[in-house]
Amino acid sequence: MDDEATFAFYARSMKALDDAGVPFLVGGAYAFERSTGIARHTKDFDVFVRPADLGEAFDDVWFEHAVDDTVLGVRVQLMPAEEMIWSKGFIMERERYDGADIAHLLHARAECLDWGRLLARYGRHWRVLFSHLVLFGFIYPSDRGRIPAWVMQDLTRRLHRETATVPVRETTPVCRGPLLSRAQYLHDIEQRGVRDARLTHESAMNEEDVQLWTDGIKVDGERPAA
Repeated sequence: MDDEATFAFYARSMKALDDAGVPFLVGGAYAFERSTGIARHTKDFDVFVRPADLGEAFDDVWFEHAVDDTVLGVRVQLMPAEEMIWSKGFIMERERYDGADIAHLLHARAECLDWGRLLARYGRHWRVLFSHLVLFGFIYPSDRGRIPAWVMQDLTRRLHRETATVPVRETTPVCRGPLLSRAQYLHDIEQRGVRDARLTHESAMNEEDVQLWTDGIKVDGERPAA
């Protein structure tokens, strides 16, 4: 399918959703370009809908803060920058790491982000956000001051508190690695016998979901060697 035919198909698909009264958000490369000005061509077209409408489903907050725009001649709503930073923050596969996308989003939008909402989005996984903010200061040293001081101070205080606290010794330790990569921490789960964080209260996944996700590794290539 050539680009013109592909774009026409995407436009028809969006119009069909609109005609059916199904609220949706456009994410991926189109939302990324709207937020950063960086254009790139991808092989897919990301559409997000509410859980009741199936598809890639997310909660109402995504829609409350969506950005109005036009994509391929169709009036749509784009995924908010904060939610892009949140969703991309957990993509750390060997073959795909979205850290550069987050750095570019921060560089383009730092002053206008809803930092309170972004912190709330990451919740107990604030260390993941903190890691991206620390890297931002490394990537753009002259721009590190654009991250609000109170955000860095708050996260630094959290780190200090955790460092000063003796961790609880669990009978079966938890590995949060699978929240970041479906492949690179399978050794920990399968060989070391640690608990998969995806099967705890930290995730909405169940054993069937995890197995489907693991089976999907073969679609993108064999799992990395241990």
